Amino acid sequence: MKALVLAEKPSVGKDIARVLHCGRSVAGGLEGDNYIVTWAFGHLVELAAPEEYDDKYKDWKLEDLPMLPEQMKLEVIRQTGRQYHAVRELLKRKDVGQVIIATDAGREGELVARLILLKSGCRKPLKRLWISSVTDKAIKEGFQHLKEGSAYENLYQAAMSRAEADWLVGINATRALTCKYNAQLSCGRVQTPTLAMIAAREDKIRSFQPQAFYGIQAVCHTTEGNLTLTWQSQDGKTSSFQEEKIKEIVGQLEAGKGPNWAVITEVKKSRQSVSAPALYDLTELQRDANGRFQYSAKQTLNIMQRLYENHKVLTYPRTDSRYLTKDIVGTLKERLRACSIGPYKVLGGKLIARPLPERLAFVNDAKVSDHHAIIPTEQYVDLAAMSVEERRIYDLVVRRFLAVMYPAAKYENVTVKAEIAGQVFTAKGRIMEDMGWKIVYEDKEGDEEEPVQKLPPLEKGQRVPVVQIRVTKGQTKPPAAFTEATLLSAMENPVPFLQENNPKEAAILKKTGGLGTVATRADIIEKLFSSFLIEKRGNEIHTTAKARQLLKLVPEDLRKPELTADWEGKLSEIADGKRKRAVFMDEIRGYAKDIVEEIKGGTGQFRHDNLTNKKCPHCGKRLLAVNGKNAKLLVCQDRQCGYRETVSRTSNARCPVCHKKMELMGKGEDAMFLCSCGHREKLSKFKERREKEGGGVTKKDVARYMKQQQKEAEAPVNTAFADALKNWKK
Repeated sequence: MKALVLAEKPSVGKDIARVLHCGRSVAGGLEGDNYIVTWAFGHLVELAAPEEYDDKYKDWKLEDLPMLPEQMKLEVIRQTGRQYHAVRELLKRKDVGQVIIATDAGREGELVARLILLKSGCRKPLKRLWISSVTDKAIKEGFQHLKEGSAYENLYQAAMSRAEADWLVGINATRALTCKYNAQLSCGRVQTPTLAMIAAREDKIRSFQPQAFYGIQAVCHTTEGNLTLTWQSQDGKTSSFQEEKIKEIVGQLEAGKGPNWAVITEVKKSRQSVSAPALYDLTELQRDANGRFQYSAKQTLNIMQRLYENHKVLTYPRTDSRYLTKDIVGTLKERLRACSIGPYKVLGGKLIARPLPERLAFVNDAKVSDHHAIIPTEQYVDLAAMSVEERRIYDLVVRRFLAVMYPAAKYENVTVKAEIAGQVFTAKGRIMEDMGWKIVYEDKEGDEEEPVQKLPPLEKGQRVPVVQIRVTKGQTKPPAAFTEATLLSAMENPVPFLQENNPKEAAILKKTGGLGTVATRADIIEKLFSSFLIEKRGNEIHTTAKARQLLKLVPEDLRKPELTADWEGKLSEIADGKRKRAVFMDEIRGYAKDIVEEIKGGTGQFRHDNLTNKKCPHCGKRLLAVNGKNAKLLVCQDRQCGYRETVSRTSNARCPVCHKKMELMGKGEDAMFLCSCGHREKLSKFKERREKEGGGVTKKDVARYMKQQQKEAEAPVNTAFADALKNWKK
């Protein structure tokens, strides 16, 4: 009998097939002597649409709600139906004795496989492959230590509960809102609280009243250069909102005859050690990629998937842990050898040459759930085969991996206190004693620390002349608008946005990782963009008029992060076997019914404030002007029509005047680039200019050139001279 291995994606399935020596092609997979390997394309099966329960649900009517099926149905996703039927036929083969689930190791990965098995009616014995990377070594070790499928039954029950709960609440609430207010309105237990957080931040910014504050600086002269001292009040503050008070102190300082002197009253030195930041989980990596390269969360995840599945140089990306387990420690040297190439050769070589410390701060089994932190694999690395985007993300992960194995950076901090005419002044400085892990980032832009004043040698009791007294002025600033990086942080830790001070719910949100999961947050943000509920202004995220109206119409519960805290707490209990799935689903059905009744009884109104005079070519209704994530569009107001057209989109083409990204408007011969600085350029003229500048070079051309350069760098030098002497005899 053979075992059928079910992977989540073709790329992973083919890697497993190669390791298991399955080289013979069959419909939907690859076969060997002992195994058959097949794969999904992500989800092949999903919860059925409402119309599958009753034809009346094809039309959206308020009186037909709520929809509460007693038994949830499954349907095959039409676009991938051919692969599902191929998998089903393989599952039914008489020579298949067991099924090995090899989908992504996590709650959603478990659901992908179990829905296929459930829909196909397969009841064969189950085993589970649970690995964090798809290198040949990891796959071989995983198959040597297969888990019993029954060990993950509760995880599947939690995954199914999550899917059904989101269907019951999300679809009912979305249909109710859309029918009640005759507009395309959607909501959900994660996307709506996320939207509410953005709106709350905007409210704070709008209501913020800036306040001026004042301080005093004294510039002193020493033989080693100037020294800047900052005034300090009796309670330790270095500024005051009272301008008159500051002016009075300055008057006292300048009242004396002759030059002022600063008398050094204290020179305090202390040593400080700063450890490297923790290893990356997905959210932290998405934050850094957005801050450094303006990559969206979805873009970073897609790049990571390619580095994990195609290049196989990084471990599983959808992780919420920043630590490693003890069993990984034995592989660290091998991983170091694999990634110690090119710019990392010297940095990695130093670590390979010396033993690892006995205590590694980044190793903690208790802080790893399904998957450990993102780190390099033992796979050979070909940097020339990577795109620019892949290279950047790989660089972030490798440098962080190297940094945690270097010692702490060590400083000597110096704090100086001085007295001028009875007033206390201070200055702080820092001297780097040992770069430690910071050497890993020494040549990287954007990793420099904030500048710290270099203090001259000073001693207690020393007198230095004051050459200038000046008043400094500043203003309090409002909180910054969300970017994708800071929104990810808020989703990960939404506790400050809780409307009720409930320590239990705050603890659950912290434990479960906040709103959404590391795997779904990118999609949630993308959905908010595609629903035209949020838009980008530069790198900032703002709500649209549609979103602000929606938040007034949606039931209050769905706006709160507390709802997710409650659900995730119960789903975790189901996964741990501490709560019955049936009890949770009964609660959800009751909640969905209450939500629909609340929406039906609503008294609000929805008005389109973005109607244009242009009519839809399909239904004749006026189109709405909306801002997509990277484009401006015209969209039909009739949700059943669905017509949309692109007016303009933000391109990667740079303006020759100010070098900002230009917008591309129009189509065909009429297409034109427009820049905010006023530059206009026809697409045809742009192409001519780019060809003259050598802009026609493709990514493949660049990769080919880099590969050639690498070969030349690795080839022996002075070969002609060496060839001439190779047969020379003394």
